[in-house]
Amino acid sequence: MSVRVLILHASGTNRDREAAWACELAGGQPEIVHVNQLASRQRQLTDYGLLVLPGGFSYGDALGAGKLLGLMLRLKFQDELAAFIASGRPVLGICNGFQALVKAGLLPGGGAQQATLTFNRSARFECRWVTLLPNAASPCVFTCGLQEPLYCPVAHGEGRFVANDPAGLAKNGQVALRYGLEDGSVANGAYPANPNGSDSDIAGVCNAQGNVLGLMPHPEDHVVAYQHPRWTRGERGRRGLPLFVKGIQYAG
Repeated sequence: MSVRVLILHASGTNRDREAAWACELAGGQPEIVHVNQLASRQRQLTDYGLLVLPGGFSYGDALGAGKLLGLMLRLKFQDELAAFIASGRPVLGICNGFQALVKAGLLPGGGAQQATLTFNRSARFECRWVTLLPNAASPCVFTCGLQEPLYCPVAHGEGRFVANDPAGLAKNGQVALRYGLEDGSVANGAYPANPNGSDSDIAGVCNAQGNVLGLMPHPEDHVVAYQHPRWTRGERGRRGLPLFVKGIQYAG
């Protein structure tokens, strides 16, 4: 039986269908569920094996990117989410979903907010393709065993990851993905390879347990070959689909 995947939708979310398709291609059984359906108990988080918080502009980013959704997660679903994560079930937050997980204190973990995603150093909205380098030393279940860099787009104005202790995150293996160059080397802060100026080229972080991952780029936008921006020139590979495959395999 395929893994049931909850794609969490909130007003303003606009990448839920792409995330659902990626999960379907990866072998999961996705269902797009509005956050109000969880709050009213029409749906139960415990009925799902994987939770995905997709990108978009939840609640119009009225109080900051992901702030209101993060507040809702903390006030309405804190105990349920804590139990879901403690049970080992995986959670994936993409772009706005990453912002919400950080502002809810679920990433990098520990309950209190220990990091933020703030305005890009370029002081403008960045929409471009980037290379992501998986960290082989990370316990992250979504990146474990990935040998090849990933290539996918970013689309955000507040994607610069700033942490209280970025060195500590790296030491713990919680830096799951870094921005890199196409040759596979780390960006070392070089723009536009690091599109937002994130500390230590951090593109994605996981919790200490490794079953919660948040990243700013959009792996769901490169799950089939023809989505590559230079597909018509014969370029292939480095799809984002393996992140979803790994998550669903782990949940199964």
